[in-house]
Amino acid sequence: MTTPAHPRRDALTDVEMQDLQARLDALPAPLQPLDLSSLDGFLCGVLLQPRTVPQADWLRHVADVDGNQAPTRVDLAGLHALVLRRHGELRNAIAQRQWFDPWVYELEDEASPSDSVLPWVAGFATAMAFFPQLMQLDSPELVEPLATLYLHIDRDDLEDAEQLLDVMDRLEPPADMTEAVDDLVRCVLLMADVSLPRITPRAARAAGGARRARKARAA
Repeated sequence: MTTPAHPRRDALTDVEMQDLQARLDALPAPLQPLDLSSLDGFLCGVLLQPRTVPQADWLRHVADVDGNQAPTRVDLAGLHALVLRRHGELRNAIAQRQWFDPWVYELEDEASPSDSVLPWVAGFATAMAFFPQLMQLDSPELVEPLATLYLHIDRDDLEDAEQLLDVMDRLEPPADMTEAVDDLVRCVLLMADVSLPRITPRAARAAGGARRARKARAA
């Protein structure tokens, strides 16, 4: 796992991350759980949706990527508690547009940066498949960050994505792991500006004034 460069006070410790991975690995077949890296990308994809995804809807994909229910004998409480911790950490970072450290495994020397970040991007793509609200937004500002992420995915897996493919043709793959990991965070925060726009104090005052005016007219 890459060493965190920007640790947060609410971040899971190394021991807690190992515990989380052990709990995922211990889930019985035929469940197909996400691993740490794909889980991290999945959570970012969930959090970027323009409308909040109900917790029960996305949490079921952690223990099984297709959302199949775990046997009743399987205790998921500890697993879910750790996942929700990471979800909250990422939610806060994205809401505040703060840098965060993606959970990315650094593979052997012969592996490319794309190989290392692919599980994270695959998790993100899984979230897009089950919760497509973000992809349905008609915003040109989403194209470049999405293309940057999907540059690591097999092009044959992208259907009806001509606009993304056109931009991907013009992009260069990351030169090293640092650039690849930085791209993940940069793209998440860029997409958040589109799907989760921040309300400035002036906009908030204007919205409040408009609400008061509507109430006054109604009275």
